[in-house]
Amino acid sequence: MPKRCDAIIIGAGIIGCSVAFELSKKGLRTVNIDRLPAAGFGSTSNSCAIIRIHYSTPEGVALAREGYQHWLNWPDFLGIQDKNGMARYVNTGVIVIKTERNKNLLNVMASLDELGVKYENLDAQEIIKKLPITDTRKYAPVKHIDNPAFGKPTGETVAGAVYVPESGYITDPVLSTHNVQCAAEAKGAAFQFNAEVIKIRKNAHRVTGVTLRSGEEIDAPVVVNVAGPHSYLINRMAGVEAEMKIRTRAIRVEVCHVPAPDGFDFENEGFMLSDGDIGSYARPEVGNHILIGSEEPECDVLDYVDPDHYNRNCSQQGTTQVMRQAQRIRDLPIPSQPKGIVDLYDLTDDWMPIYDKSELPGFYMAVGTSGNQYKNAPVVGALMAGLIDKCETGHDHDADPFRYHMKHTDRSCNLGFFSRLREINPDSSFSVVG
Repeated sequence: MPKRCDAIIIGAGIIGCSVAFELSKKGLRTVNIDRLPAAGFGSTSNSCAIIRIHYSTPEGVALAREGYQHWLNWPDFLGIQDKNGMARYVNTGVIVIKTERNKNLLNVMASLDELGVKYENLDAQEIIKKLPITDTRKYAPVKHIDNPAFGKPTGETVAGAVYVPESGYITDPVLSTHNVQCAAEAKGAAFQFNAEVIKIRKNAHRVTGVTLRSGEEIDAPVVVNVAGPHSYLINRMAGVEAEMKIRTRAIRVEVCHVPAPDGFDFENEGFMLSDGDIGSYARPEVGNHILIGSEEPECDVLDYVDPDHYNRNCSQQGTTQVMRQAQRIRDLPIPSQPKGIVDLYDLTDDWMPIYDKSELPGFYMAVGTSGNQYKNAPVVGALMAGLIDKCETGHDHDADPFRYHMKHTDRSCNLGFFSRLREINPDSSFSVVG
């Protein structure tokens, strides 16, 4: 393992590996340091790996569609064949339910129109034609399971939905991360696992490297924080958190795993669902199962936790999510004991990521990404590499935000939108589908 390199990347999830891949393509000697035994073993491992492009702004659609093009051509994009196999994209399409809260998806449709993304504007009967097991009654506002009105319709039908064909999921998020690791290693990147950073070293002018729990020191003029739910701890180590207007913290989340209704092949005939009317999202899963997650409705209490000490067992929250989904999918089985996964999001105050430099020269951040940025990882690696290259040659990103040109959509991404110094975005959904 090199004692000195050009860039240290803390974390080896899907985004950390993507940053290594793109920096290595620029000729930098990189090393990813991860406390876990392999790439993608952190929060990436339990991602639903959803690939979707519906957003309420053209910028959001453009970034997601740029990533989508990479997933469609995954082996060509990486330029390697992993001996473990290559992750595979499964196209399902997504049905997004219209609600008052999402302004009946008017902004989403306008943004899709601007990018030339095809979609269908569905009424309630057309939703049923797409997915015959759908109950189209309105249930909003979303209620807690203990509310006596839980499960009681509040209207004859929802206002409709938007169906976007270009949506789906990646079959194996851990394998996809290993794919990127292999691609980065082919460009000269190094990885050090079972290694924990305990100190960010710096002098009076900039970051100088890291110290590991083993006592080993690695020197580098660039350190990139991609530590997922532990990102805020790394920022505190570096002494950069106090200056930030937007910060990160870890939140505990559950995704449930239930069988599809008897007699319906949801695995092959179902869709990804995003449903603010009932406060949940879902997607098909292998074995004719359904994965069900929460869209964090206002009636639920968010569970902020210590990323090293939290309850890893399914709870009443999981049961609540299944029962909410049962309002929309007729005859959905409700297990007596919830089954699924419990993991963490690395969450910012406005649920949007930070892709930025810091007040410490040479220290960069790709944080607050959990839940909704897996799909964007191939693009995030490139825009972070571009940002680092620009700042390390003297550009003042805070005064003049770097713009990354996206070749597939032929648009530029203004990284000022993801600044650590931004104000909380009041238009954020404060939720994810992921």
